[in-house]
Parts: sequence; C-alpha cells; structure tokens
Amino acid sequence: MKIGFICLNLPGHLNPMTALARQLQTRGHDVVFLYLPSAHGLPCAPGDDSSDEVNATRPDVSKLSGWEALEFYVPVLAKDTEKILKSLPQMVKTNGIDALVIDPIQFFAELGAIKLGLPYVSVALAVYIDYLGHTPLTCYDWPHETTPEALARNREGVARFTKLACNEGTKAYARQAGIKVDWDAPSDIFSQLAYITQIPEEFDFEDPWLPPQFHHTGPFSDPKSRPAIDFPWERLTGEPLIYASMGTILNGQAEVFRTIVAGVAEHKGTQLVLSIGDQLDPKQIGPVPSNAIIVNQVPQLELLKRASVCITHAGLNTVLESLAEGVPQVAIPVTFDQPGVAARIAAKNTGVTLPFAKLTSDRLSRLLGEVLNDPVYRENARKFQGIINKRNGLCMAADIVERSFGVTKTASYQQAPSV
Repeated sequence: MKIGFICLNLPGHLNPMTALARQLQTRGHDVVFLYLPSAHGLPCAPGDDSSDEVNATRPDVSKLSGWEALEFYVPVLAKDTEKILKSLPQMVKTNGIDALVIDPIQFFAELGAIKLGLPYVSVALAVYIDYLGHTPLTCYDWPHETTPEALARNREGVARFTKLACNEGTKAYARQAGIKVDWDAPSDIFSQLAYITQIPEEFDFEDPWLPPQFHHTGPFSDPKSRPAIDFPWERLTGEPLIYASMGTILNGQAEVFRTIVAGVAEHKGTQLVLSIGDQLDPKQIGPVPSNAIIVNQVPQLELLKRASVCITHAGLNTVLESLAEGVPQVAIPVTFDQPGVAARIAAKNTGVTLPFAKLTSDRLSRLLGEVLNDPVYRENARKFQGIINKRNGLCMAADIVERSFGVTKTASYQQAPSV
C-alpha cells in the first residue's frame, strides 16, 4: 500500500508524523509526504507550487501571542488548504496514492480525500479539535466542566474559532463537490475510519461523547526520525538541569527568553539549557550566568532524560516527551493549542502553569521553586512515564492506521523492537 501524508511543514507536526510514517515504512508500506520539499529523509512529492507561506510568515507570527496569533496564522493555513484541494487529484494520480493520513491542522484538507473517495485517517499531532464543544477547544485555557453554562461557553468558543478556519474558498469547494458540512460544528470532516490523538487517555479530559473511531495512543517519539543536532555536552555541570524551550514558532521575542534566564538564575545550584529557535541569535539574549547554555536548537529527547524540570510553551510534543521521561513542567502557554495542553497539565498536576501575559522573572522563579521542591509534580509525571512507556503510542497508532486501511502487519514488524 502507498500512503500519502499531508501535514504542516513545522517541526512540531513533522517530527511526530515522520515517526509514524517511518514506523509504517518498516512494516512494508510505501510512504510519501505530499506538498513538502523534505521530510527527515522520507520520500516527498513537493507539487508544482513550491511556495511555503506557513514558514514564510513565521518571522511575523513569532512575535505574536494569544488570539492575535490565531487571527494571523489560522487563515494562512486555511489558504494553504485551498491550494492542496485544487491540486490533490493530480497529486494522488501521479504518485499512485492508495490512502491518506491527514493532519487536521491543515484545516479541511480532508475534503479532497472525500471528493476523491480515497480512504483517509485523521492524525492529530497538536491537540485534537473538539468542534462539538463537549470539552473546551484547545485554544482556550478553560477548565473542563460539564455544566450547561460551560457547554454553552465551549460552543461559543468553537463558533469564534471556526470563523477563522472556514474560509470562503474551502466552503465553495465543498459546495461544488456536493459535500455537506455543518460549518458551525464541522466534526464530520474527520475520518470515519480513525481519528488518532497522541494524547494518552489518562492525560486527557474525560469525554464520553467521543466517537467510536476516536483513539488515544501516546507520543509518536522516534529518535531516528529526528535530524542530528550538535550540542556541547561537555558544558553540562551535573547540577539539576532546567531545560527551557518556547517551541519552534512563537520564539521571536528576546525579552521572553531574558525573563526565563533571570527567573532560573535565582535558583542557585541549577543549570539552565535554553533553546531559543531560529528567529534570534543567542547573543541577543544578553548576559547570562556562566553555566547557562543558550543555543538555537537542542537534541530535546536526549536532554529531557537529564532534566529535573522542563519550562515549556506547553506545546503538545514537548509536554508529552517530558512526561515520557517523568519530567514535571512549568507551562507558559502562548497561543494555538498550548492553553489546552496547559489546562491538562493543571488538571493532572504534572506541573504548574503561568499565563503568558503574566510572565515575569519573579513569578517564574516562584513557580519553578514550587515544582523543584514539591515531589508531587515529579511523582505524577512519573506515573505518566510508566503509562507512556508501557503503551508505546507509535506502534499503537501504526496498528490503527493499518486496520483502518484493511492491511495487516508484516513479519518484519513482528520482530521490530519497541520504541
């Protein structure tokens, strides 16, 4: 079977999706990433339009936060979908695609598969989108409640978001294709075969209304699918390690990183490793303690094995990778799905959260001290470490994809080691 993958050309989406694709490749399936120039060494079919507005606009969105960032970036993604919908029939024909795996944050790309009658599976690499409003949409930091007032609030939040994600070009495509969509709650757009999330069920909000084809797994983590990154390991001192990253998109504000450095510096006897991404130069962060390591990129999976606490923007991959190593978190959600991830951190008590708008070095220092000194956060994180390692979400997701597409495991997979 030849499986085409459609996902955002951003590390937070590409890293887990290439891990899943590589797992399926080891089981004997042909895989190809559509509309991408590269995918960590896996086959790609870039298409005729080589423009990449998703990455071209990153310098602008990197300085934004909250709803302002959503208003800027979500329409960019929706416009990108329009290009995909127009070219998908030829892309599928040229590359001999039998089935698709689609990242739902490529909003409404599923319409192309529906029109072609092509089987597809939805794989949520960010937090999945609950358009029905049984739980708070992940762009909000609301706690999960089931009162009539909370459900009404959730649905109002969905309506506000869908105005950004559902553009007129996409709606026109659906009408012309004869595809009926409830644009107020477009959940039917997701696969009827399988809708997969990386979130372990135990870390999620309880929702008895999830459809039967919905599957919780665990993080799609595979070091082999990551590009090699040099790191000055010799500079680690052996002091308790505080690892900090604000992700790969919203990292254009030098003052945020200066605040993190100042907050950690108040904790003598610890060492900071700060990953600042590709929008800034480490020199722009200014004077830092002699034992602090400030770099653009880090081998995150390896560093988390040594970390005592992870200061994070509450990106789903970073949080799940922290939990997989039993590392508690200080979450500073900026926008996108991060408020919803932070709400789950607070609900499951694996760390503490600090609203981005209230970030100061003193507040950060206080919360970091709380996580360092109260063992309950590490104990809870370690509970999830056991769950994640036992479940093996990557293999579980690959099993679901194979079952959904009506294929079986190969002998080579049966001998493959656990991740």
